[in-house]
Amino acid sequence: MLKYVDRRGTNCSKWDALEEMYGEKDLLAMWVADMDFEIAEPIRKAVGNYAANIPWGYYNPGPGYKQAFIDWEEKYHGYKLDPDWICFSPGIVAAFFWVTRMKTQPGDAVILLAPIYYPMMNAVKFNDRKLVLCDMVHDGNTYRVDYEKFEKDIVDNNAKVFILSSPHNPVGKIWTPEELKKLMEICRKHNVFVISDEIHQDFEWNGHVHVPTATLGDYDDMLITMCAVSKTFNLAACQNSFIIIPNAELRESFKKFAASISCSGGNGFGYVAVEAACREGRPWFEEVKKQIWENYCYVRDTFAKELPDVVVADLQGTYLLWLDFGKYFKTQKEIEEFMQGKCKLAFDYGNWFGAGGDDYCQFVRMNLATSLENVKEACNRMIKNLK
Repeated sequence: MLKYVDRRGTNCSKWDALEEMYGEKDLLAMWVADMDFEIAEPIRKAVGNYAANIPWGYYNPGPGYKQAFIDWEEKYHGYKLDPDWICFSPGIVAAFFWVTRMKTQPGDAVILLAPIYYPMMNAVKFNDRKLVLCDMVHDGNTYRVDYEKFEKDIVDNNAKVFILSSPHNPVGKIWTPEELKKLMEICRKHNVFVISDEIHQDFEWNGHVHVPTATLGDYDDMLITMCAVSKTFNLAACQNSFIIIPNAELRESFKKFAASISCSGGNGFGYVAVEAACREGRPWFEEVKKQIWENYCYVRDTFAKELPDVVVADLQGTYLLWLDFGKYFKTQKEIEEFMQGKCKLAFDYGNWFGAGGDDYCQFVRMNLATSLENVKEACNRMIKNLK
């Protein structure tokens, strides 16, 4: 049975870094993509056995580690991997930075579809590259790409890299194969390298199916896929991700870069946890999915009844819900004063996912991977204060 855990006082960033992040600690944390559920029992047992019985020296994962992920990827996403294709990264965000530096020079342009997960933008800005944001079209309660604008932005800026979020964070969109192919063909036409971040791949809702970008065509020379089970099983602290690179030349470049910063492997706890998760964690994950979907339905139905002017995104992928309060707030200051000042809620604010200022300021991103009680409390506070 899925169990909610009160994580306050455990050095948890989501709850115990609120004062550092928002200036006050007495907030209901509905922000960063981190779950509040007890860890899956097979993972607990595997890590506990390792911690209790094996010296904590240098660790070299056996073939079972990669094979567990290979089996998962083929069974649940139809992507058959060769173990040689899989490289290590201590996290997807780190890999954004690495590949951006691998494939571009200072001043080169990197394009993203906005609104977009802000660490992707940081990988561009903090590496002294030119950030190009192609705003998507907000179409009702979902988004679509203006392909003509996307291509024009590539050409006008001579973009070298496209970082794709699939499923898309923060808007919760799962791309159709047709949409992905259009994006990839535009990138091939203009010699743009693609990073496909698929860390939220296991969260598929209401008949929508995530399709790995790499399975849609012969893109091995222009694509690196980034995956992990750290979102699926809430293992971010394990710092263990899979970077999938079928092309031997690209793979060698990635490994050489990782070696140049002395980061070619991870810690034993991470390897043990990830292997156990892929092998035995699926029943736990199915329980998590049930809870997240129940939480989503509550938010959607409650706002539809109580405050229909709040636009609740169509949740197709991820466990992050994009809420549009455009009927009520026009500036970043207004929405912050309301959500934090009046409602005592901690959200990821919309302008974090754009160019800044009041860009996307009418939105918040809500984390649904928590108890239904927390979700109800958050909704009740917003509805009460808006009314």
